[in-house]
Amino acid sequence: MTRARGAEMRRIHVGNALSAFGLGFTVPYLYVYVAQVRGLGAVTAGLVLAVFAVAALVVLPFAGRAIVRRGPLPVLLTALVMAALGSLSLGLAGHAATVLLSAAALGAGQAVMQPALATMIVDCSTSETRSRAFATQFFLQNLGLGVGGLIGGHLVDTSSTASFTLLFAIEAAMFLLLVVVMATLRLPHAPRIEGAPTRSAKGSWKQLLGNRAMVQLCVLGFVLFFACYGQFESGLSAYGVEAAGISTSALGTALAANTAMIVVAQFAVLRFVERRRRSRVIALVGLIWAVAWVTAGYAGLGHGSREMATAAFVSTYALFGLGEAMLSPTVAPLVADLAPEGMAGQYNSAFALVKQLALAVGPAVGGPMGASLHAPYVVTFLLFSLGITYLAIRLGRQLTPVQNQPSLRKSRVVAQGGAAAKSLAA
Repeated sequence: MTRARGAEMRRIHVGNALSAFGLGFTVPYLYVYVAQVRGLGAVTAGLVLAVFAVAALVVLPFAGRAIVRRGPLPVLLTALVMAALGSLSLGLAGHAATVLLSAAALGAGQAVMQPALATMIVDCSTSETRSRAFATQFFLQNLGLGVGGLIGGHLVDTSSTASFTLLFAIEAAMFLLLVVVMATLRLPHAPRIEGAPTRSAKGSWKQLLGNRAMVQLCVLGFVLFFACYGQFESGLSAYGVEAAGISTSALGTALAANTAMIVVAQFAVLRFVERRRRSRVIALVGLIWAVAWVTAGYAGLGHGSREMATAAFVSTYALFGLGEAMLSPTVAPLVADLAPEGMAGQYNSAFALVKQLALAVGPAVGGPMGASLHAPYVVTFLLFSLGITYLAIRLGRQLTPVQNQPSLRKSRVVAQGGAAAKSLAA
């Protein structure tokens, strides 16, 4: 990586941290704010959460094309301004209609940030540095969310509307500060990915759907997000409370254990991940998550003490965090390596769309099951985790050796350099 690219990458990482820090102030308290503080009830609060998902599903199909045509930076700046306006208006809104419109603006802006920032990381990295770049992004996102949520929890007061208005104002300020930071970026041209197909004159969804490896990765991605992220704050938490008798404070401890595992393990597992085939790393994550679901089964269906059940439930979230730390330097770089030249924005947007679909369907399916069908819930998602392993192995057959293991490219360069040196010596 050149010095200029390294400087731009550091600004992008600062941007990721700032956006996550701002979101951490409001995301954990959104339901309480709408339902109780504004007095709009549980139905409206549920609709607000649904609007976030719907807004993302609406804008993401267009975001990819916009990134390809205009570049990721203008799209990101537009998304940031929209999110800032949505956040500020949400903090001031007092009526259901205003709250829903504000949530739609915030959700749309938030959704577009993800593929835009991911495309900027692709443009500023090489195949050799991309895994580390995405691992750093994931690390900073979790750290920012955790710190933001911790500070927000000390500022918030459910008896004071002004305290929530302050939280949303801080979130909006973070987005606007990110506009200032990102406006100074000078992005290089998108790098050529070895083994990726060439781009046609007009990139289209038809072209993307014709890429069998990308389609299989999207199917795998849906199962990944459905079986893990889609259960964190819905089915798994409901299962913990209803089946395992977990207290709300223990649930908070479990979420903290998840974040702590990611922060501690991220760079420790990076060296392991970088030297292995991506498909095998994802397959291993499926097995780790299968163990997590078995542990969750013991917490809720076993006959141990309350302390043992709590320890098992916290361990479940920690095991999920270990898998997430292994996925962050694996899946996102693979999306980039499968994209034709100049099409990373559309591929990132397509994968983000799959993620949003999984996050929308996951709670709808897992929530009711986790609350009432305890054994079928655990068995179902245990099978989904094993399905991740199967799909990952199948995906590996569609990838070129370099796409599956980028470190081979470096080995080839070294080998070629050694051969050249020998010929010169002769």
